[in-house]
Amino acid sequence: MELRVIGCHGGETPKHRTCAFVLDDVLSIDAGSLTSGLEVGDQARLQACLVSHAHLDHIRDLATIADNRCQMGCAPLIVAGTRGTLRALQQHFFNNMVWPDFAVIPNRTNPTIRYLELEPEQPTMIAGHRVRAVSVTHTIEASGFVVEGDDGAIGYSGDTGPTDRLWEVLNEQKNLRALLMEVSFPNREQGLATISGHHTPRTLGIDLRKYRAPQDLPTLLYHIKPVFQSEVERECAALRGLNMQVVQLLDHFVL
Repeated sequence: MELRVIGCHGGETPKHRTCAFVLDDVLSIDAGSLTSGLEVGDQARLQACLVSHAHLDHIRDLATIADNRCQMGCAPLIVAGTRGTLRALQQHFFNNMVWPDFAVIPNRTNPTIRYLELEPEQPTMIAGHRVRAVSVTHTIEASGFVVEGDDGAIGYSGDTGPTDRLWEVLNEQKNLRALLMEVSFPNREQGLATISGHHTPRTLGIDLRKYRAPQDLPTLLYHIKPVFQSEVERECAALRGLNMQVVQLLDHFVL
């Protein structure tokens, strides 16, 4: 399984892009920077996008990739998420006010995007991968994912603070190659992290130890707020007994 980091930050500047990851060139996880970080040929190769939740930094480039793919005459892009996430996209994003409804453009028979509702923890084959959505703890309905390919699985936390069910599912998963895990704020901003449903290094360290062997699990950290990047990295580096790496734009992993 190949993982490309298109965007990995909890905010945006000229040097930071919001969350979007691509597996095996065909399946994206979140869409914060799918068009700002991918050439049009790579955009056209995508078959599906998993959407963890409906906050703008995770869905924004669904708008522009739909526009581009419509112009290129691509096959429908599968947009997969839980019921509440898809409902939010339909009512508040692709609603013919904020953005055209590409679920009926150019026509209902051959739309630019096609929604696929995920039942939490029900395995679903998407773009050649076995996907399970797992509910996590955020300010709105949100999910992480376990994505399995032919050669292993990867976990994705989505936006979450301290949570439990995700770790139970990960502990049961065989051949887990890596975990993309969020951390957003430094320890001194714990109040802000708690109210916004995110991790600090302190709470991250506690949650990671819910996994049976955290020292053996390659943990790829993302979603750090640009203002706090260096501070969060220092605090994460001080955690012991874990196997963590802060991902960077354009990182490419073979898992």
